[in-house]
Amino acid sequence: MERRPVSTRDRTGRLHGGRESSRSSVRDISSGRRGGLRSHSGPGGRTRDQLYNEARDLGIEGRSKMTKSQLLAAVNRKGGRRSA
Repeated sequence: MERRPVSTRDRTGRLHGGRESSRSSVRDISSGRRGGLRSHSGPGGRTRDQLYNEARDLGIEGRSKMTKSQLLAAVNRKGGRRSA
């Protein structure tokens, strides 16, 4: 018996088949590159993990117990990249 891809409907009612790529993924850059480019902008800025890794690279102590905002302030004080 041949297995066919499962089709589903999204919340707007449009039918989505199994192996089709979305319009944005076909016309846009790769998802990995897109995430890397877009993760540093907007209201959230860098993720906590990105700030943590930067703090580690800068040798900031106590980083594991810091919140995202504390990490951002510490990284900025130490001379890391500036947030958007």
